[in-house]
Amino acid sequence: MFKVDRLRFGTAGIPLSTPKRSTIDGIVHVRNLGLDAMELEFVRGVNLKPELAKKIKYVARKHDVLLTAHAPYYINLNAKEREKVEASKRRIIQSAERLYDAGGWSVVFHAGYYLKQDPAKVYGRIRDELKAIERELMDRGVKVWLRPELTGKPTQFGDLKELVKLSEELETVLPTIDFAHAHARNAGRCNTVEEWREMLGFMEDRLGREALDNMHIHISGINYTAKGERNHLNLQESDMNWEDLLRVLKEFRVKGVVISESPNIEGDALLMKKKYEEIKV
Repeated sequence: MFKVDRLRFGTAGIPLSTPKRSTIDGIVHVRNLGLDAMELEFVRGVNLKPELAKKIKYVARKHDVLLTAHAPYYINLNAKEREKVEASKRRIIQSAERLYDAGGWSVVFHAGYYLKQDPAKVYGRIRDELKAIERELMDRGVKVWLRPELTGKPTQFGDLKELVKLSEELETVLPTIDFAHAHARNAGRCNTVEEWREMLGFMEDRLGREALDNMHIHISGINYTAKGERNHLNLQESDMNWEDLLRVLKEFRVKGVVISESPNIEGDALLMKKKYEEIKV
């Protein structure tokens, strides 16, 4: 995997203000806005053809826009039915392949659900399925980070400790840290400088500096209940202490990408980039 030179900011998908809504136009518009990353949204399916992916790679490199991807939502590596597990693996592999064709860096996905099973057993199963995915991608020469996401509901696999343990055991796996999901999953906690320092310190202690130099981050406002995430909000309409969060990211010298998943994707991406650049540590 190639190294990322700084902390970049971008949008979850084509910016809403893009005049012509194509991926290539979205990349150009990201750069015109002053942003430097974009997440390809494969959430309804991987419908990007290899030929177009090669054109996207050229345009993204020309405009210095880092590409990530979000794999389809229909993934559960702990499904009871074997065919659903295999279909989930195919979706992750296909997302990774197409992102690699497009010159991208990191593919994020929701790994699965506990389904009221013992979390330790679920962990073992998801780890083994990811190991098979990793092996297949390595055999095919596909070099992108595999990023199980920190999820927004306690019923979903993916708390920080699980993701860090997966990253210790698998060579091409690192977490996607969705700070809004952490806030919702923990019923309103994970919203202070001390808690974020603890999260990043835990990652650095267990995974080394490489983890903080290669972070894939999602940030948005979020609406939640005691059961976790309900829906995403714009930052300034939420209780997320996002300015303090950016200070902690700068304090820890984090590199990688911050993707805005707010409803107003480019508005909040620009808000965060501007604030981040103003912060002195």
